[in-house]
Amino acid sequence: MAQKKLSLSSLKPAAAKKSRKRIGRGLGSGKGRYSGRGIKGQKSRSGSHKMRAGFEGGQMPIYMRLGKQKGQYSRDAMPVGPHRTRVSAVNVRDLERFDGEVTPEALKEAGLIRNTKLDVKILGHGDLTKKLAVSAHLFSASAREKIEGAGGSITWIRGEPKPKRPKRRPDKQAPRAAAKPEEPAEETAAEVEEPPTDEPPPEGGDET
Repeated sequence: MAQKKLSLSSLKPAAAKKSRKRIGRGLGSGKGRYSGRGIKGQKSRSGSHKMRAGFEGGQMPIYMRLGKQKGQYSRDAMPVGPHRTRVSAVNVRDLERFDGEVTPEALKEAGLIRNTKLDVKILGHGDLTKKLAVSAHLFSASAREKIEGAGGSITWIRGEPKPKRPKRRPDKQAPRAAAKPEEPAEETAAEVEEPPTDEPPPEGGDET
């Protein structure tokens, strides 16, 4: 088939163009009267297609009907979202390449962390055989044990954090301390009445 000569009268798009739906143009158009939205109801109103995700028409949504379990925002969970504390983690096994002193700047030069804007936490995965002086913002208990066990020392950049209070509440039904038995009161000696004595009557008295 010979190709037609290109001219202004034969120009057309490469892909077929689909005409947009024209609604509200009379009953003869097929999209008049209700404009394809049906009769009444929420979805026939304007703005009905801007509902948020999880909206169930006003009834109690499923995420509120289900039981509440311990999760991200519970008391003993890690903070999430804008409340999350981000740190750069480095294991003690990665400190074997250093000699002497280890600082966040040295970790950055070695490529173990991206930058020094985030706090550095030393974790205890792996083994350490060198005596190092490690400076970081945070240390895990196992990392501290391994660094000090190898003869090294640690330095908290912002000072050692205070130990947190235990979150477990004391058991309300714990047995109370047994009350001390009351000591018996000291017995007071009863006053012993002396038996009456036969005294002679006074002189000059009438005996009856």
